[in-house]
Amino acid sequence: MKTLFLLCVLFTVASLRTYSKCELARVFQSYGLDDIPGYSLADWVCMVQYESSFRTNALRHNRRIGRVDSTNYGLFQFNSRWWCADGKMGNSRNGCKQHCTQFVDNNIADDITCAKRVVKDRQGMDAWYGWKKHCKGKVDNYLQECNL
Repeated sequence: MKTLFLLCVLFTVASLRTYSKCELARVFQSYGLDDIPGYSLADWVCMVQYESSFRTNALRHNRRIGRVDSTNYGLFQFNSRWWCADGKMGNSRNGCKQHCTQFVDNNIADDITCAKRVVKDRQGMDAWYGWKKHCKGKVDNYLQECNL
């Protein structure tokens, strides 16, 4: 039993990834997030800072009247009601056509594809509360130290 517990702990620790701001900016740049009309690379990195603290395995349960209503997953905090299916909500729109667990691993290519899909909707980046509150119109010098 102890061996199983240790293996689970090791797997969990090995699967965690927290990016630094500048490291994530470079990764996002390589995936073309700096080419999305209307949004800068700084907008994307700032949003992820406030949504997930740069953690690939971030989870946030949204409660309504004492029960979990939906869950947000990964770097971009994709909501299980709108963007992915977690098997807990029968009415998920699953706009990115992914299982939510795909967004809590260290492969962020599918996360970025989904983020590009989200921003195409009429809300754009306003879909992310963290961006709207902390980043929108405030990121002029946000990546200055990254030397991009």
